[in-house]
Amino acid sequence: MESVLAGIAAAFTFWTALSVVTGVALGIAIGAIPGLNAPMAIAIAVPLTMTMDPLAALGMLVGVMKGGGFGGAISATLLNTPGEPSAVATALDAHPLARHKKQPRKAMKLALYSSVVGDTCSDIALFLVAAPLAAIAIGMGRVEQTSILLASFTIIALLSGRSLLRGLIATLFGVLCALVGTIGGGLAERFTFDIVALTDGLPLAAVAIGILAVPEVMEQIINGRTRPPDAPVIEESANPEDRRVSLREFWLLRWVLARGAALGTFIGALPGLGSSVAAFLSYGVTMRASKTPERFGKGAHEGIAATESANSAVNGANLIPLLTLGIPGNVTAALLVGAFIIHGIEPGPRVFLYDAVLIYGLFTTMMLANLSTFLLGNVGLRIFARVIQVRGQILYPTVLLLCIVGVYMSSSAGLAAIYIMIVFAAIGYLMRKFDYSVVCFIIGFVLGDTFEHNLRGAVTILYRDPLGRVLEHPFAIIMVCATLVFVAFILIGQARTGRKALAETSLESKT
Repeated sequence: MESVLAGIAAAFTFWTALSVVTGVALGIAIGAIPGLNAPMAIAIAVPLTMTMDPLAALGMLVGVMKGGGFGGAISATLLNTPGEPSAVATALDAHPLARHKKQPRKAMKLALYSSVVGDTCSDIALFLVAAPLAAIAIGMGRVEQTSILLASFTIIALLSGRSLLRGLIATLFGVLCALVGTIGGGLAERFTFDIVALTDGLPLAAVAIGILAVPEVMEQIINGRTRPPDAPVIEESANPEDRRVSLREFWLLRWVLARGAALGTFIGALPGLGSSVAAFLSYGVTMRASKTPERFGKGAHEGIAATESANSAVNGANLIPLLTLGIPGNVTAALLVGAFIIHGIEPGPRVFLYDAVLIYGLFTTMMLANLSTFLLGNVGLRIFARVIQVRGQILYPTVLLLCIVGVYMSSSAGLAAIYIMIVFAAIGYLMRKFDYSVVCFIIGFVLGDTFEHNLRGAVTILYRDPLGRVLEHPFAIIMVCATLVFVAFILIGQARTGRKALAETSLESKT
């Protein structure tokens, strides 16, 4: 209890609270810009937190994550061009409500309130289950942890892209990049090619910004896209009732919000699925459960509530595997792992033993971020809506400049870090072009050192009598078998779907 109270007190200090509010504002602003999203915002913000107090730094990144989750709904509503991939489902009803029914402010407020509800519900679930699961995970040895990491890599590779093989290749490439640097306490070097700047390994900020942010920004600059050329001018109704969400209207959505939050929390706790899956699944379930499904796609309040509550609920839930097992479920969580490591904190179940005050302070900052999203969203909705009107010729070069400055300041490698960023920007572009998962690469890169450490320990344990020693670790056997069954189930389902689509195509061609 002392750790809980100390964590809450630490979160309510001036600088920590200010960092959370700043992160939320930054996340909303960047999330609202078409082509930019929360992971990119976090990658850019990580260098800014290098010299900050660990709790303030993590609070700021959490704020960016939560603000970015709502920010994508702004451009989805006004431009029908989502800033976040998960906001594609939100646009199905938010844009018609804004454009055809002339209620843009109501649409954005529905998205805001639903987002806050989903975030809060998943945070509560995180608070309740994280500590008990961590207590169980602490008892796991190297063999069990290695099996969990292998299972996570495989599942994320399978679910984060269309090809399991390409996902695994991207993951292994990320692990390989993580091995650059020194080994054996600095006694030997590997993969440095006698380059002094690589002796400390590849800088996280340079790799993350290079592979996530720079390719997207460059694509926006090359294409010259500031907004869709046919973006309509949104008119607003003069009726005050069309500009706000009444308590009665929101109360009618309570079961939709509860279902969306539950689905988002469940999906967020599973590595590799992400907020887009949660949003579309919640939208589909809500439409099937509705007595008037014909209203969906035409400005239905239920559609907005279902998608925003689900995709925002993923934010808190994806920290469950991170804090209990040290395994991030998506890119956002992987970047938070990097921030933990930068500040000398090892993510995983033991963080509850050695840094309990920090963890409970982090939980408190998550609630502060939800409150900040609610307040900033209400007060500054018009300001954030104007962000999408900034000309791309000004916006994207500015973001690119921030990337370069952030990488330079965050690493002792100096200019070499910028060169590394450029190299990984090219790699990120090629990965996107040839459909290799960037998500898998980032997670493999962040967990590479942890995987190597556990694998070395597991090999040491099993070396003399592999078969006999493996039988002493039934949990590892169960994990491997469960992973193989899951992979087989998914691959068989994909094969059946492919054969069905091929048969339908052949039938259409014959007719």
